[in-house]
Amino acid sequence: MSSTTKDTPPPLPEPLRVAVADSHTHLDMQSGTVEEALAKAASVGVTTVVQVGCDVNGSRWAAETAAAYEAVHATVALHPNEAPRIVLGDPGGTSQPPRAGGGWSRQGAREPGGDDALDAALAEIDALAALPHVRGVGETGLDHFRTGPDGMAAQQRSFRAHIEIAKRHGKALVIHDREAHDDVLRILREEGAPERVVFHCYSGDAEMAKICAEAGYYMSFAGNVTFKNAQQLRDALAVAPPELVLVETDAPFLTPAPYRGRPNAPYLIPVTLRAMAEVKGMTEEALATAVAANTARAFGY
Repeated sequence: MSSTTKDTPPPLPEPLRVAVADSHTHLDMQSGTVEEALAKAASVGVTTVVQVGCDVNGSRWAAETAAAYEAVHATVALHPNEAPRIVLGDPGGTSQPPRAGGGWSRQGAREPGGDDALDAALAEIDALAALPHVRGVGETGLDHFRTGPDGMAAQQRSFRAHIEIAKRHGKALVIHDREAHDDVLRILREEGAPERVVFHCYSGDAEMAKICAEAGYYMSFAGNVTFKNAQQLRDALAVAPPELVLVETDAPFLTPAPYRGRPNAPYLIPVTLRAMAEVKGMTEEALATAVAANTARAFGY
């Protein structure tokens, strides 16, 4: 009799009857090959994934992977916590748990690079954003949970630069907003938001969802919408217009209940989507149809 551990992948869910996209995943941080991940996802009706870059190397990998696989679209960016690390080295309050693959991770303290190093990294993101198979600029934004006061200036400067890059290239802006709702919305107003904005792993409340809806911002919900303590997210989802809702994994993180704590992957999208449909009082097919159209519209594919 086999035992289940936190490293055991959850079982395959029942396939969706309407194919959808995982609007935000990190294949480079998951076990197995890209081919295996895409095949497993497709077997349950997840036929498209958006591979998200978090630093220069991870963004290059995302762009290369999207060029190689028809089912993959890329976004490129410096994660909000990457910008202070580039400028300041690895100051307290910006470290992240290690991640495998090409994504950003803590590799010990980094030598401070200053503003010139941030400018050089942003120039590389700008060049990648011009590629046709790169569909978005992100994940960018603000993270007041991980970054302390010393890193705020670099984080905000990076966010403003990413907004400009997204607008200049006509790409979607993918936002990471962690405990920074007011500042994120303020900077979007100050800079002028791109035509298409996606709040990845939406974390605001119902009132913020109404503000996002009025602005036409997409709200992407992840597996944490299924968590027992996430009523605020369910309340936000309930008021979010169906035409502005996306679904994502943020894999390998935020695995939906009842598999919380085990490895996440794009093939688990059906679990989250079914929970979302229940919150919205929609059939699985109706929500999947809306989500599929929304993701294609948001990322321009």
